[in-house]
Amino acid sequence: MRRRNEYDQEVGFPVANWKGRRFPEKVTIAGDYCVLEPLDCARHAEQLFEAFGREDAGSMWTYLPVGPFRDAEEFQKHVRSLAESTQAVHFAIVNRRTGRAMGSFCLTRIDAENGVAEVGLVVFSPGMQKTVMSTEAHYLLLRHAFESLQYRRLEWKCDVCNEPSKRAALRLGFQHEGMFRQTAVWKGVNRNHHWFSIIDAEWETCSEAFRQWLCDANFENGKQKRALVDIRNGC
Repeated sequence: MRRRNEYDQEVGFPVANWKGRRFPEKVTIAGDYCVLEPLDCARHAEQLFEAFGREDAGSMWTYLPVGPFRDAEEFQKHVRSLAESTQAVHFAIVNRRTGRAMGSFCLTRIDAENGVAEVGLVVFSPGMQKTVMSTEAHYLLLRHAFESLQYRRLEWKCDVCNEPSKRAALRLGFQHEGMFRQTAVWKGVNRNHHWFSIIDAEWETCSEAFRQWLCDANFENGKQKRALVDIRNGC
């Protein structure tokens, strides 16, 4: 039912006793396959540079505003600047079995007053892509944002040409909201961006799907029995 105020104007639904949320802290978040650690140049830069450089990694950076990096020193400066940022909270994704960093991402564009943040600068090494660990890493970050921080909205944005990122967002449960035109110029190229989101009302369904997908019973000989999207949709 639509609501109207005392001026007979249509308004949104009430959010009782809303108070702004806290800015995300640098915390360690442990899962079964990986650990999210606050990004630290001394601890993670060398490991990430090695992980990212196992193959011709230039294509990893095509749709990002940074990279590729000429050498370890340049990459180290990049990692240090991320780790020292006060506008975003960056995490290294550490393989729990080996203890080595395999990827990184962050919470960025943080609007704590309204409980909104973006999952951004997602860079997963070739050895991490399309693994259970990569899915668990996203689950841990989303769970932290919705349950520990009690945020209302998590966003995902990607270049409209970046089909793998678009597929990943939809697989993880983000809803497509539309395309924003000419949002940036990176590396001398115009960027249009798809916008996606998960809101708090959707998180219970998404969270349960993650838990069922990550369960050992969902895998046989290393292969999934049910896809994450199918579980979420009740198939």
